[in-house]
Amino acid sequence: MRQLLTFTLLCGALAGSAGVAVGQEAKPADKMEKITYNDHILPILRAKCAACHSADQAKGGLVVDSYTGLMAGGASGEVVTGGDVDGSRLYDLISHKAEPKMPPKEPKMPDEQLAIFKKWILGGALETLDSKAKIKKPAFTLGTAVISSGKPEGPPPMPEKLPTDPAIVSTRGNAATAMAASPWAPLIAVSSHKQVLLYNTQELRLVGILPFPEGQPYVLKFSRNGSLLLAGGGRGGQSGRVVVWDVKTGARVFEVGNEYDAVMAADISADNSQIALGGPRKIVRVYSTKDGELMYEIKKHTDWVTALEFSPDGVLLATGDRSNGLFVWEAFTGREFYVLNGHQAAISAVSWRLDANILASSSEDTTIKLWEMGNGGQVKSWGAHGGGAAAVQFTRDGRLFSTGRDQVSKLWDQNGAQQRAFPALGDLGLEVAFSSEDDRAFAGDWSGNIRAWNAKDGAELGVLKTNPAPLAARIEAAVKDAQALEAPVTQTAAAVAALKKAQADREAAAVAATAATTAAQTAATAAVAEKAAADQALVAKVAAVAAAETALTAAKTKVDAVTAEKAAADKTVVDAGADATKKAEAEKVVAAKVAELLTAQTAFTAATAARDKATAEKVAGDKLVTDAAAKVKTTADQAAALKVASDKAVEVAKVTPEYTKLLTESEAAAAAAAAKLAAGKKLVETLNSEKGRVLAVPMPAPAAEPVAAAPAAK
Repeated sequence: MRQLLTFTLLCGALAGSAGVAVGQEAKPADKMEKITYNDHILPILRAKCAACHSADQAKGGLVVDSYTGLMAGGASGEVVTGGDVDGSRLYDLISHKAEPKMPPKEPKMPDEQLAIFKKWILGGALETLDSKAKIKKPAFTLGTAVISSGKPEGPPPMPEKLPTDPAIVSTRGNAATAMAASPWAPLIAVSSHKQVLLYNTQELRLVGILPFPEGQPYVLKFSRNGSLLLAGGGRGGQSGRVVVWDVKTGARVFEVGNEYDAVMAADISADNSQIALGGPRKIVRVYSTKDGELMYEIKKHTDWVTALEFSPDGVLLATGDRSNGLFVWEAFTGREFYVLNGHQAAISAVSWRLDANILASSSEDTTIKLWEMGNGGQVKSWGAHGGGAAAVQFTRDGRLFSTGRDQVSKLWDQNGAQQRAFPALGDLGLEVAFSSEDDRAFAGDWSGNIRAWNAKDGAELGVLKTNPAPLAARIEAAVKDAQALEAPVTQTAAAVAALKKAQADREAAAVAATAATTAAQTAATAAVAEKAAADQALVAKVAAVAAAETALTAAKTKVDAVTAEKAAADKTVVDAGADATKKAEAEKVVAAKVAELLTAQTAFTAATAARDKATAEKVAGDKLVTDAAAKVKTTADQAAALKVASDKAVEVAKVTPEYTKLLTESEAAAAAAAAKLAAGKKLVETLNSEKGRVLAVPMPAPAAEPVAAAPAAK
């Protein structure tokens, strides 16, 4: 396998350094294309380690002054693993990362010498310039997955506590050279300089960064079950590689390919058993993930391989190149299945429909074409993007999403009818990704901005960056944003409270007015009852006066009659003269009449008093009737006035559609403001919790070079 030549030596030659045996100077490392045991490693080992680990005295069973002895290892096993610095115990000991530190009781080797050991191991632990690199094959496999178009059981894979502090910070975004959306989770992967950014598609928040020190990612693909993320890329004209991560943990689970140029196209099969890659070398290579071995190569392309994808059922592999070559191959054998002729310029992307019966292809010739797999015939073709179609992707429900040089991203049905055109990007469209889980569309352009839209209505949701700010800066910005959201929350909450209080006050006023009206109506009714009682009482009093007048008249008549009778009796006494008998009888009559007159006069006096009392009571009754009549009018007028006011208050207190609409809008605004504030506080909490977290996947220090926008074919 090709030696890794991407690491820059930290120093020049070790020739002449102290302790190197005479006649065995190490050759200058910076003058050599390869680091070898004989030329570079042996002189250092003889000077530093051979005293204890030679053929004559092999402490711990380790011999370092011969290549065979060193590679055989010692009593504890191998000490050098080609291609794996971290797995090489020799490097851990001489760099003092592990015990026992070597050489014992001495400082660790200079960084210059350690750099040579590191490059030697990464280069495959060569013995001589003509030796074959001993790159250790992966000691793991991805394991096969069940091929299914349905959603896997359990929660969809999402990053769990991955670092979000970028290892490389750029002042401007680099071109969106690669994008991919998880098939089952609200997650999108975006290329950045020497790293891959993971964004939550619902929150549009950075949730993880995966280091890619190999260079610029030019292709990103999720596995069909969403548990793995594949990245292919590298450095143009220098090196290329494909890396596979576990989405949850961010751990690298597989690496394949040692290309002499950047990987431009790659994919992992539906059952995770194969990885295909291609690029400027015009060759498609397919590797087994079981052991990392190359299964076969396809050399039919006549130009850069720019697009490839396994079919969802794992049976076929589609590949396209920079001329107009478009092919379909048997995935497990590499045998040609179809040659798809029709495009007139570079193939920019290929995408399979979920049932694997239709393949979509986009091209710089402006068209998108659909090909059926029954006979390999073209079934649809339409001009999609003026200047060239840069990307196309089948959505889960069979629509197609594309972008191109016209800067417009579009949704299509399978007949080529445009369903929606999203607002233009700020620069040439390069990549698309469609999140079927939340029906959101993402398109990236040359300037590095990733626009997000709601596919249902075309509303723009936000912009993702390919150059996220450092964690500390994002924390500071999040804190400021959260603080700025406090006032709107207070204002909207106060507006809702004021609306509700005003309505409550109106309703309370209506209740009070209704109660007052009821009380006035009750008082009016009582006044009417009082007047009726007074009228009835007055009738009795009038009758009593009349009866008293009659009794008085009778008493007076009696007095007058008795008085006349007494006068007649007095006259009889006088007329009796000397007749004693008659006079006595007459006087007896007079005495009786006097007594009767006294009785009549007493009765008259009593009748007069009764008449006067009844008259006074009638006068009082007349006043009561008059007062009651006035009260009836007053209370009736008051009840009528209060009824008018009550009706008005009740009308004012009615919950109108306008009030309901205003309250609903105000409550929605308050809820939205509160939700934004809660999200802002949660973001601050999330970012703060990450600060200081140990990186799950440490990123090697990149070589010193200016950070610039990633190159892409424009």
